[in-house]
Amino acid sequence: MWFSKGSPLLAVLCFASAILPVESKRILQSTSLNICQENSGFTASLFSVIYNPTTNKASVNITALSTIEAKVEFDVDISAYGYSFLHLVVKPCDLGLAGFCPMISGKLGHPFDLEVPDASSKIPSIAYDFPDLDAKVRIRINATDGPQAGQTVACVEALVSNGQTVDLIGVKWASAIVAGLALASSAFLSGLGHTNAASHVAANALSLVGYFQAQAMIGLMGIPLPPVVQAWTQDFQWSMGIIEVPFMQRIFTWYQRSTGGTASNIIEKSDYSIVSVEVQKRAVDLFKRGTAMLPNSVLEHGSKLMKRANVMTSYGSYIVYGIQRVAFRADIETTNLFLTAIIFFYLIMVVTTLCVVAFKGICELAAKQKWMKGDTFLEFRNGWRTVLKGILFRMALVGHPPVTILCLWEFTQNDSSALMVVAVFFLIAVNAVLAWAAYKVVRIARRSVALHRNPAYILFSDPQTLNKWGFLYIQFRASAYYFIIPVLGYTVVKAVFIAFAQNAPIVQAIAFLLIEAAALIASAVLRPWMDKKTNSFNIAIAVVNFLNAIFLLIFTKVFDQPGIVTGVVGVVLWILNAVCTLVLLLMLIITTVIVIFQSNPDGRYKFMSDDRTSFMKSQSQLATSTELDALGVTARGEKPGYSSGLDLDDDGDSNPRDSLFRGQSSIANSTANNSHHAPSHFAPAHSPIDPINRTASPYNGSISSVSRSQNSSSPAGFKPPASPR
Repeated sequence: MWFSKGSPLLAVLCFASAILPVESKRILQSTSLNICQENSGFTASLFSVIYNPTTNKASVNITALSTIEAKVEFDVDISAYGYSFLHLVVKPCDLGLAGFCPMISGKLGHPFDLEVPDASSKIPSIAYDFPDLDAKVRIRINATDGPQAGQTVACVEALVSNGQTVDLIGVKWASAIVAGLALASSAFLSGLGHTNAASHVAANALSLVGYFQAQAMIGLMGIPLPPVVQAWTQDFQWSMGIIEVPFMQRIFTWYQRSTGGTASNIIEKSDYSIVSVEVQKRAVDLFKRGTAMLPNSVLEHGSKLMKRANVMTSYGSYIVYGIQRVAFRADIETTNLFLTAIIFFYLIMVVTTLCVVAFKGICELAAKQKWMKGDTFLEFRNGWRTVLKGILFRMALVGHPPVTILCLWEFTQNDSSALMVVAVFFLIAVNAVLAWAAYKVVRIARRSVALHRNPAYILFSDPQTLNKWGFLYIQFRASAYYFIIPVLGYTVVKAVFIAFAQNAPIVQAIAFLLIEAAALIASAVLRPWMDKKTNSFNIAIAVVNFLNAIFLLIFTKVFDQPGIVTGVVGVVLWILNAVCTLVLLLMLIITTVIVIFQSNPDGRYKFMSDDRTSFMKSQSQLATSTELDALGVTARGEKPGYSSGLDLDDDGDSNPRDSLFRGQSSIANSTANNSHHAPSHFAPAHSPIDPINRTASPYNGSISSVSRSQNSSSPAGFKPPASPR
């Protein structure tokens, strides 16, 4: 038996439940009664049962409609994770239930207490403690007299919960805070000049946020999910902007109604115990059963119902699945979901802008009041506008999955004309901005290869390019700068299947399996990230995402497996992802803390093979540089702080006389005046191509002016050193 002593699965479940908080009150409860056969003669719009094992009583509150007129008996089957462990026959006449002995036609509705003798001894104790219990009670109503004697005239099913869940507010806050602080730490390290360390922390933080979003996407799919998977994926819906704030929900409802939409009120009704909401977890035949019972006047609008994920059955119960299942679990009206995510995306952009501006003001005040050294955060203070653009681009990259998914999904919902316009605007704006940024990166990298035979030269030597566009390529090795294009395509393809295939779970599952398999193969074969550790970090995430895709295919029951297999796979998915999340969070926390408190953060990481560290400005490089840097600048006939102007970012920010370079030039000039031995931290990086041979390049038209500027006369009295033989 599945729950027998010595069962390995039971041992795993006991261990998992032991490390979770357990409420002192042990109960089993159900809040909805679903039909489980066609032409059921008994349906319920409201069903609430709470079983207390200490009293062996079940408190029942039900509002039902019956078409049965006969003496009946209840054939009760109780199962957990697909395994049936209790079967009994209940005769309502023996219990004296009014309206059930005999069962009469009409509306039934009154609360009552039901004695359940010996049930506590037959229910495993783990059923009260294990979170998000996947248990159900199926009741077949069999007629014992009349023309239908011996037949099953109705079948109803109640999903059972014990009140324990892994959908915890603490998990949401912890994961959000860690990811946010890691991103903020990378920006802080970059402002201090530790670019190498900042790029590593930022790369891992972005990968972790991407993993959180992949977890959230599982919950958004129309695939039937076990309760523990639903609850686990709900912990990461914050990464998709799905956050419930009561006063904002009231504003969104008002806005939708004022723009011609009709707001749903599922949350309002369920809060007041007016109707039941069936959270789909098994198969789309539940949807088909719900629509099959609708009257003809409603079926005329069947095409519209198929587009919307929530359905109201003829007996007054709602069915929610996919994206709207996530909305219901988050206490958000389904018609407010799209606007909720978009507004939070917009607010994050605004708050980020205000924080950067405030930090700029604080730095200037601190420097003016001599609270900090005048050159602290100098690069940020002089080029804060470019830094802000880069940060906003990075926020757009983080917000790309939720914006794309929910904008596409809104096209299938048409909540109001104004919301459709908002969806079109944000979908085009975010995708166009990221596509333009990717194009700029590819263009700059190709020009760098043409001029210097190395894409890293311009991508990493020019602070303007690095600060503005670096969010797209800094996590990859220089030769894999193009990898951001398949990453963006990967997100868009997943979004299309999530948004448009809500009613086709098998299609979604197969598509995700192929997509994640392609992502895993590309990650393992190309290894595009900056170093071995970062590659391992991301490949591990790709492996887990691929396993999740396999589990999703199993949840569709395409293999027609027993229910116990589906239940066990759901638990395995939760444990696997919980362990992976914990490990990734600890790795990020430990790495970030060590880097921040090291005197030389850049020294923790090895120099990467793409030579980016020889082009990037870094405090560790500044500390080890010698007067040869200054001699090299003078030998080339350049002025300290002068940019080569080879950045192809042809907007105003790429001007070498921008305030950023003027600020750098002033510091470099003051350093040079104090001592001719001072290292030039602001001098352009050395190109991989010898300046003498550049004129022989086929790119004569583009290089000649640079070569001439580098061969211009040097200051009086200086003679370039002879080349070593």
